[in-house]
Amino acid sequence: MSRLLHPNLALKFGLALFVIVAGALGIVYLAVVPRLESRLVNAKVEGLERASSSVADQFRGADPLRDYQTLATNFSSSLNARVVVLERLRPNSRLISVADSNGLSSPDVGTDPIARRALESGGTATGRIERGGSDRAEVAVPLDSTTVVLLSASLRDALANVSLVRRTLLLAGIAALGVSLFVGALAAWSFTRRIRRLEEAAERIAAGDFEQPIVDPVDDEVGELAQVFDSMRLRLAQLDHARREFIANASHELRTPLFSLGGFLELMAHEDLDDRERRDFVEEMAAQVERLTKLATDLLDLSRLDAGQLTVNRTEVDLAAIARTVGEEFRAIAEGSGHPLQVRADGPLLAVGDEQRILQIARILVENALRHTPAGTIVVVTAELEDAKAALSVRDSGPGVPARDHEHLFERFYRADGGKASGSGLGLAIARELAVRMEGAIELRSEPGNTLFTLILPLLAVAEGADSTGKQAVGTPG
Repeated sequence: MSRLLHPNLALKFGLALFVIVAGALGIVYLAVVPRLESRLVNAKVEGLERASSSVADQFRGADPLRDYQTLATNFSSSLNARVVVLERLRPNSRLISVADSNGLSSPDVGTDPIARRALESGGTATGRIERGGSDRAEVAVPLDSTTVVLLSASLRDALANVSLVRRTLLLAGIAALGVSLFVGALAAWSFTRRIRRLEEAAERIAAGDFEQPIVDPVDDEVGELAQVFDSMRLRLAQLDHARREFIANASHELRTPLFSLGGFLELMAHEDLDDRERRDFVEEMAAQVERLTKLATDLLDLSRLDAGQLTVNRTEVDLAAIARTVGEEFRAIAEGSGHPLQVRADGPLLAVGDEQRILQIARILVENALRHTPAGTIVVVTAELEDAKAALSVRDSGPGVPARDHEHLFERFYRADGGKASGSGLGLAIARELAVRMEGAIELRSEPGNTLFTLILPLLAVAEGADSTGKQAVGTPG
């Protein structure tokens, strides 16, 4: 259905351009043609008006019976205009021609408004009138209170030029409108074809096909949109890959302890076991339950973080005490896996954060160091001051994290290649989210033989100083 809209969009684009061009041509027409016509008519009237004074003077000094007709004929030839001398016998009566260069009795000018206005005002009158089916420019000059000389010139040539310009503009306008409609439709078709390609790419992505790249060869806004779409495609491809891996990993993580629990339960139900074997089975089943519980807890924490339902307090916390606590918690596990575990936290190191969440982060970092490094790797937990901030770090002497994985290591479901990879890939993602919620950060520096994860938090003294200036509050949010 949406594809059927593209031709309409192209047509609308072409029609919009058509309307714009038509409007521009209409403005040009209205600005040029009437003004040109007015200028030509005014020029004709002004020419007659300039000559009217000398014409009137000649008529005033001439004998009406003997010279008027001759003067009218001569001036008509020199001015290329009709010259008529009119007389009014009584008020409100028709004007009677005394002399006419056309040699007529002049009934057509007996009611000439220009001549009558000149007689009524006693001064020169000018204007444009239509008489006998043609437009004329006229100037009337009174000779005395009852006689007026009228100069009347045809506007046919001037108006013919205006008509020529009008026709030329109309023809050019029609051609321009046709071209604009064609070019607009062509441009819109090209534009919508590019949009259609993006639409098809979006449909492929929606269907789960992330293989084909999205490319637009034109460097404009649509080209930039195509680049954004392609970046989105790559990101979705990564997320889809991570989702598939996570499902596989989660399925494996769930299936292994479930099968193990099922096997132990079946053995305990159908086999005759002594007390020692039964105790070993129970211990192993407890370990599998703990494994399932951890995976469920990680998933629950992520969902609560996404929903904004995970509460993070900001109170006084001693990172040195947390380092010692975590060291004691993992000492037995470290000895069992062959990892020498050391804790370096001599004095108190007061920071601002949530004690339980900091403990959770520390456990994640220590567990990663023990799980992803071979036996014999030294793991050191340290609490120290670093660049005016409190730092809780976990260092190991293992093979390190490949540089290509640094950027993605804190992403959800991501598991780096190499080392002893296991787990769901959720721990570091949770740790980073918690650190950010406490206005802190987790930093990574790694090379073969020296990998360092560091939780950075605000110092208590710095936070209290900010609170005294009204910039930052320390405590538990209500």
